[in-house]
Amino acid sequence: MNVLTPPSINYVTGKINAGNLVEKVTLLSSLDGIFADKAAYASLPEDRVIYSVEMLPAESAEGELNFGVSHIEAGSVGDEFFMTRGHFHERIEQAEYYFGSAGEGLLILQTQTGAVTIEKVVPGSIHHIGGSIAHRLVNTGNERLSALAVWPSIAGHNYDGLKVQGFNVRVMKDEGGFIITECF
Repeated sequence: MNVLTPPSINYVTGKINAGNLVEKVTLLSSLDGIFADKAAYASLPEDRVIYSVEMLPAESAEGELNFGVSHIEAGSVGDEFFMTRGHFHERIEQAEYYFGSAGEGLLILQTQTGAVTIEKVVPGSIHHIGGSIAHRLVNTGNERLSALAVWPSIAGHNYDGLKVQGFNVRVMKDEGGFIITECF
């Protein structure tokens, strides 16, 4: 009988070791309208990598799960930290788990009615993202923020649900680290 070697994860770096990895890179150019400081946004190279996602391939079917890692680079657009676009799930009732792996940052959680909760993301932290909750990762540190994720493969991503209103808070640089500002 053969013993298979499954994919593995480096918990220190968040890097998945697998031969058939799916990878997606998000450049600054695809985040137009996300950051508040338009002049600072325009001054940065369009091909600057803001974040990337790597995941194991999965069948999109009821009962199947996705496993992936989001890596948000350290940096800022003006005084606003690099972050993911953020999204609801297409299947709005679907939940997700994040697990902090490397770096430090924040997880912004926002209900459909706009109520916001913020959780600190650090190596070893566990975050339950309930259904009907938009979520965004923000890197508030000086090194890459990596968070492992597990979610139903049928959940999908709905980025349009936040295009009009967006998230109700922004995370800005401050002398002591960061400050959270409301933007209703």
